[in-house]
Amino acid sequence: MNNQVNEYIENAPQEQQEIMKIVREIIHNSVPKVVEEFKWSRPIFISTKDFANFMLNKNDVTIGFTKDYEKLNDHNKILEVTGKTTRHIKLKKASGIDGDLLKDWFKVIKTN
Repeated sequence: MNNQVNEYIENAPQEQQEIMKIVREIIHNSVPKVVEEFKWSRPIFISTKDFANFMLNKNDVTIGFTKDYEKLNDHNKILEVTGKTTRHIKLKKASGIDGDLLKDWFKVIKTN
């Protein structure tokens, strides 16, 4: 675990802290040998390459998928456009996290 990521989470409002802790745990439980870094003012998760990040916003936490997002199974069309090579979802409450979906997505995107 990266100390800068710990600090980022600890300085967030309670609801966003809970969201980030859950997502972080999902990442670590589904991606072997994941590495955390703090770049571009946010936590970045790396396997063989950067594959995900999260960012604190006023009312939510944005979970970003940095590459190969087109390989994600997005039947519910929840991925939003961030730029040419990134897609994201916004999580407003910890109770709204679909852990199984995120686990599948993290496994797919980190291996491509």
